[in-house]
Amino acid sequence: MVEPTSSRARILASIRMSLGTASAPDTIAAEYASIPRTYARGSGGSRSELLELLTDRLIEYDAGVYQATPLTIAENIAQILTKRGKSGVVVPAGLPQEWLPDGFAFEVAQGYGAYQLDRSQGFLSGCTVAIAETGSIVLQNADGQGARILSLVPDYHLCVVFASQVVATVPEAFARLAGTSTLPTTFISGPSATADIEMTRIKGVHGPRFLDILLVED
Repeated sequence: MVEPTSSRARILASIRMSLGTASAPDTIAAEYASIPRTYARGSGGSRSELLELLTDRLIEYDAGVYQATPLTIAENIAQILTKRGKSGVVVPAGLPQEWLPDGFAFEVAQGYGAYQLDRSQGFLSGCTVAIAETGSIVLQNADGQGARILSLVPDYHLCVVFASQVVATVPEAFARLAGTSTLPTTFISGPSATADIEMTRIKGVHGPRFLDILLVED
């Protein structure tokens, strides 16, 4: 497998060669590594301040935010699904069974295509990391999260986020993702929304129209 830095160096080398200023890939990689990186990599805030910032960002994006403890995850999921009028949702393989409350239909969406997912009532998942400053949750193709299509096609997404998964900044998130960087990865910042040339806001074009986050204090 080609390392990301090596791939970047090759691309830049190709560009420079086209411009008549070719340099060896190792030289380009060294130049890239020498660029000063003085941006904030972390936060001095407390854990409660970090969770409050994430909550504020999510609410600003029009996402629903709910609180739970490890022992009340299933109970809270039941309350959220009932509030949303859902009798069941699809789930990825590997989602903890103790999260699933009785009285709802949960289907493991293994190998589901766009048609099946579009007909579902929604999607329930975990995540890999959440970023407080940007109000983003990050999903990867892993147990409890599933393939990217699962979080893009259904109209509704309920995501369980543990407090220990929350970081302050994007650089912190990438540090946590370093060990699984080869997995397909999706960054989600609120429900899907876009605007056309007349600035008419439309929800649900690139993903779910409705997003709920269950924030678990672990």
